[in-house]
Amino acid sequence: MNQRLTKLMNWLKEENIEAAFLTSTENVFYLSGFRTDPHERLLGVMVFQEKEPFLVCPGMETEDVRNAGWGFDIVGYSDTDNPWEFISKQVNRRVHSIEQLAVEKTHLIVERFESLQETFQPKQFRAVEEIMHELRMIKDEKELKILRKAAKFADFAIEVGVNEIEEGKTEQEIIAKIEYELKKKGISEMSFSTMVLTGKNAASPHGNPGDTKIQKGDLVLFDLGVVYKGYCSDITRTVAYGEINDEQKKIYDTVLQAQLASLEKVKPGVTAKELDQTARKHIAEAGYGDYFPHRLGHGLGVSVHEYPSITETNDLVMKAGMAFTIEPGVYVPNVAGVRIEDDIYITENGPELLTKFPKELQIIK
Repeated sequence: MNQRLTKLMNWLKEENIEAAFLTSTENVFYLSGFRTDPHERLLGVMVFQEKEPFLVCPGMETEDVRNAGWGFDIVGYSDTDNPWEFISKQVNRRVHSIEQLAVEKTHLIVERFESLQETFQPKQFRAVEEIMHELRMIKDEKELKILRKAAKFADFAIEVGVNEIEEGKTEQEIIAKIEYELKKKGISEMSFSTMVLTGKNAASPHGNPGDTKIQKGDLVLFDLGVVYKGYCSDITRTVAYGEINDEQKKIYDTVLQAQLASLEKVKPGVTAKELDQTARKHIAEAGYGDYFPHRLGHGLGVSVHEYPSITETNDLVMKAGMAFTIEPGVYVPNVAGVRIEDDIYITENGPELLTKFPKELQIIK
């Protein structure tokens, strides 16, 4: 039994919950080592207090599950099967009844909730999210090594993108080059849709890249990440193409100094809100408080957005082993959009920056 399953089983005992059924791609991967996109098909891991767990997946993927290292029962089903009948048989071999069932309430769709209700008739559904967040927040050495490598690929991708900048080239053309070069290095999946936003588009924090062409005097924002061995990276850099005006430079410097000030605070014992408030205070004092509309950062691991959430209201005490982003931004419509983001790992002595691409303002001639 791997340590992650053991910890979840111990939690079930402590909470007197007969079983947990986890269905998100990320949590299935975290517990089993098997990562897939099941599309509309059912994927899940059923865990018990003492009995061996089992994994349910489309039948065509059972060999992939074995190859990923899963050593327990696999319930494979075809597109014409009712997987709940197979799941019920596996459960009945292990427990007589389920009075309490832990599920991912934020992920489970209504149809599957009703199937669980009909199949097992539990008296109560319990949320499994909190214990999974707790387990996933602290990364071990193996996970750290993977995160470091994922961050190196993100640095490489930014380098490719910056080198592609030239007048008249579109956002989508640069994205195509970035992802092409990553695929040549073996990266098949991005953490999220790659963003390259130029000029006024960069003032939209989650803008949609398109056919906008880069022009002299633009700030160009890159936000991207890769999935490497099941773990995500996430980096943002903003560079100038040609000379930019004084207001744009002020915005860039404000964001950079806010990020550096927050990084200096990172250590075990500091709260998430202290980190956010440090950056927010600096940006507000520069006159851009109304233009920093999002949290300072988010956890990073098998999901690109996971716990902890670095917000100005989160009292969570940061611990060694946590991995997260620090990404302040200022977005002034029709003027400039700047975000600078790094992936951070907390050691006992402070932060380790996993992403290392330079942050000082680069002016591309």
